[in-house]
Amino acid sequence: MIVYNVTTKVDPSIKIEWVTWIKEEHITDIITTGCFTHANVFQLLEVDDSEGPTFTVQYFAGSKSLYNLYMDKFAPIMRQKAFDKWGDKFISFRSLMQVVN
Repeated sequence: MIVYNVTTKVDPSIKIEWVTWIKEEHITDIITTGCFTHANVFQLLEVDDSEGPTFTVQYFAGSKSLYNLYMDKFAPIMRQKAFDKWGDKFISFRSLMQVVN
């Protein structure tokens, strides 16, 4: 199992709306690509939130090839949609992990 992790620091002025959007729209759009089976949203605790809260969304893919398909075909579109909606009110970084059994 591959886990695509997106960590995002959100401007406090959009926190409530951003959480609603990520849970009700953005994750649904990404899961609909067929590249991921499900996703979980977390808010980081015990971090400096003076510039806004930090969230992480973990998307689960059955294989690295499905993740690669997402990155090649869908990621640029999804990132642009986020920037079109929120502008510079957030910053994200991404990492890729593999479940170790």
